[in-house]
Amino acid sequence: MANIKPSLAKGTRDFSPLEMEKRNHIFNTLRTIFAKFGYSEIQTPTFENLNTLTGKYGEEGDKLIFKILNSGDYLLKSPSDLLEQKHSNKLVPYISEKALRYDLTVPFARYVVMHQHEIALPFKRFQIQPVWRADRPQRGRYREFYQCDVDVVGSSSLLNEAEFILIYNEALLALGLTDFTIKINNRKILSGIAEVIGKPGLIVDMTVAIDKLDKIGLDGVNKELLTRGFNEQDVALLQPIILLQGNNKDKLAAIKEMLSGSPTGLRGVKEIEDVFSLLDSFGKADLLEGVVEVDITLARGLNYYTGCIFEVKTNEVAMGSIGGGGRYDDLTGMFGLKDLTGVGVSFGADRIYDVLDELGLFPVAGEGTTSVLIVNFDDSYVKHTLPLLAALREQGIAAELYPAAAKLKKQMSYADGKGVPYVVLVGEEEISSGIYSVKDMASGEQRSLTFADLINLIKK
Repeated sequence: MANIKPSLAKGTRDFSPLEMEKRNHIFNTLRTIFAKFGYSEIQTPTFENLNTLTGKYGEEGDKLIFKILNSGDYLLKSPSDLLEQKHSNKLVPYISEKALRYDLTVPFARYVVMHQHEIALPFKRFQIQPVWRADRPQRGRYREFYQCDVDVVGSSSLLNEAEFILIYNEALLALGLTDFTIKINNRKILSGIAEVIGKPGLIVDMTVAIDKLDKIGLDGVNKELLTRGFNEQDVALLQPIILLQGNNKDKLAAIKEMLSGSPTGLRGVKEIEDVFSLLDSFGKADLLEGVVEVDITLARGLNYYTGCIFEVKTNEVAMGSIGGGGRYDDLTGMFGLKDLTGVGVSFGADRIYDVLDELGLFPVAGEGTTSVLIVNFDDSYVKHTLPLLAALREQGIAAELYPAAAKLKKQMSYADGKGVPYVVLVGEEEISSGIYSVKDMASGEQRSLTFADLINLIKK
């Protein structure tokens, strides 16, 4: 058999021990904060029934679902006329019944419906798992990537929205970020804007265009509006909305005036005001000055959201959004359980990783790996070093014995390459005295320590 050159499937990555340490730093930080706010972790299968996923993401989204071929000779059950015509899309129902998970939201909806008699409402869950999309790979876009979702279903209280702002703020600060913006808008406000300019049927077209303000500028937005069914008068009416300036209080007052003829729009303003009032009651009114920002151009998938919507951006690195989400009023309706409202947000783990890496905010490398390496001089010393190894581990210290006798230089190089901070040398003198020679790999300093002093040094 010819040798096969090893390669990765496009859009996937390997993660080294150091990279995994950094990624787990993000995941563990998020898990701790999610749990503190009362959220419990669940997991769903890597693959779902194909009919669970299809029809939930729109036509373009369905094209990006990775289908799994049925086992066995699946073509035997396929209509011969389709095989002859080579209609691959039409063949899918006959040759594939399963698919890789496209996101965490639809599987979560399926989970809630299937377990509705077991869970207590409101149900607060978080989920940190990989998803797969048959997208065209490019920088920052992968076919396999992690999502970190946190949602609550069965509660219409705006306390949930306020707490998501607190979760974002606490998590990003815990990860070391100091300058970020949590943007907030409301779907009802956007619906109200479309109403007052007399184009309620073009709300999606309006927001798709406005959402591009940062990318194509005001002139570009106006041109796109004209191509999407709006006239010059409509565009003129939208200008003060698109260019809305001032602090949050000023913006909400201006929007309230603009939407005075739209009860729907005014409800959206009231919801944001109520969220801000809750933040004030939490003692977090300071977040409303410089961290939380009302942004009327924020859209985030209008076919999906029904109330408050969020997007988070860091101001320390040039990067797209690192999180977002919002309120949805019928998450489980796709599976027959109607009118169960929910709200949720997500953290973009891969983008957050890139931001922390660029800013040098990850903990010192090696803190999550082996803390002590015991040198292996030869087999006659192993019986004396294994009790030490066991004792270190009993103290909760990650320790290892070099597996075979080798030159000291080789063992030191191993410790250095792995980022092990301390190396313990156990020879005849150390065995008889119970005093160990310990080398600090960072400073190069070597000293003699008792077992108790060794433990204190490492745990310090």
